[in-house]
Amino acid sequence: MTRRTLAALLVAVVASIGLVSAPAGADSQRTHRLAQAKPTRIVSLSPTATEMLYAIGAGRQVKAVDDQSDYPKNAPKTDLSGFNPNVEAIAAYRPDLVVMSDNSVEDRLKQLGIKVLVQPAAANLNQSYAQIRALGKATGRQSNATRLVDTIKSGIADVKAQVPKRSKKVTVYYELDDTYFSATSKTFIGQVLSLAGLSNIADQAQGGAPDYPQLTSEYIVSTSPDYIFLADGTCCGQTPEVVAARPGWANITAVRDKHVFAVNDDLASRWGPRVVDLLRTIVNDTKQ
Repeated sequence: MTRRTLAALLVAVVASIGLVSAPAGADSQRTHRLAQAKPTRIVSLSPTATEMLYAIGAGRQVKAVDDQSDYPKNAPKTDLSGFNPNVEAIAAYRPDLVVMSDNSVEDRLKQLGIKVLVQPAAANLNQSYAQIRALGKATGRQSNATRLVDTIKSGIADVKAQVPKRSKKVTVYYELDDTYFSATSKTFIGQVLSLAGLSNIADQAQGGAPDYPQLTSEYIVSTSPDYIFLADGTCCGQTPEVVAARPGWANITAVRDKHVFAVNDDLASRWGPRVVDLLRTIVNDTKQ
């Protein structure tokens, strides 16, 4: 029996034991309240959503998270995959809400009577805020979600105020992997770099994906960025020393001035509450 069927039966039972004379519309209001009950068995297949859920105080409602959700540490990590979701494995946790970053199995889960909330990668801060609010609404934590968004906005404003005033444009190369994929200012991470007062060399790159272009070694060397940030330390073993040893890279301003920094891969790839920490890290590093 699905939960929707159960909810309908409960309303029918209540009406049959003495509430028949209730005001018009009362039954539909009760049905709405039943349908809007807080989920108590949430499965998160998105590391960012997991962070958001715990940040809005819905952690106790979370019963399982995917194999990439490593923050916070007390999240109930499982072998569920968010990249290749298995409907049967997900359903085994008896969820009343599944949060995921794509809709590949959304219809199949809904056919089982499971509510699904799809939250793809945010392209900017406003989309991230909207996702936090949506999770707040879905979990009955609206006020907490509103406070979290306000806290993030305040934190970003505080860090942004610490960005040093510069007499010239300061350029940056942000490396997603060791094949030189990067991110333009139209992306979430690109917006963070802009908040730090940096000019992104990926914005002028030609060809490839418009938001996540694959640059060439020659292009990066020729632009000679002032700073380089590596988001591929864990995945690809990249370090400032490895970068310095690349052919021709020793002459890049960032390498010569020792302005090559590795950032936490997870922190850099998520668009949740810790964006303030990411911005603070970038701003502090570019003060050097």
